[in-house]
Amino acid sequence: MQLDPVDQQLLSLLQVNSKKTNKELASKLQLSVTAVYERIRKLERNGVISKYVALVKPEKVERSFTAFCQIKLVQHTKGNVTRFESQVAKLTEVLEVFHVSGEYDYILKVMVKDMEAYREFMLNKLTALDHIGSTQSTFVISPVKNTTALNI
Repeated sequence: MQLDPVDQQLLSLLQVNSKKTNKELASKLQLSVTAVYERIRKLERNGVISKYVALVKPEKVERSFTAFCQIKLVQHTKGNVTRFESQVAKLTEVLEVFHVSGEYDYILKVMVKDMEAYREFMLNKLTALDHIGSTQSTFVISPVKNTTALNI
């Protein structure tokens, strides 16, 4: 879908605060409320806007310990890959999973309460999954940039 400058501006505004009313958005974009509503519906229908979420502060829900875990599979058969991906996607501590190129096969973003919780996660959940050959963990000291907004 080709986005015009108004769509781009609308998406930028929604990424900052998706709870703004259509009236507030219309005022900023110098459009009618109906025009804003129709543009949002078009963006939703075309899959440009996939969903609306609330961003939770990890420290407020005891999930401020962040680790990136690199995973190397034993073998790269289709069955091993699909089975691993299906299993790891079910782990609630894992927020993001990326199949990557390079020395490791996957990178996982894991958020838990503390180092002890991470240790328990590794011992009881992650290493219990099939076909993992090796892991390497990197722990976040402090986040420098963390955004969900795409520059459009």
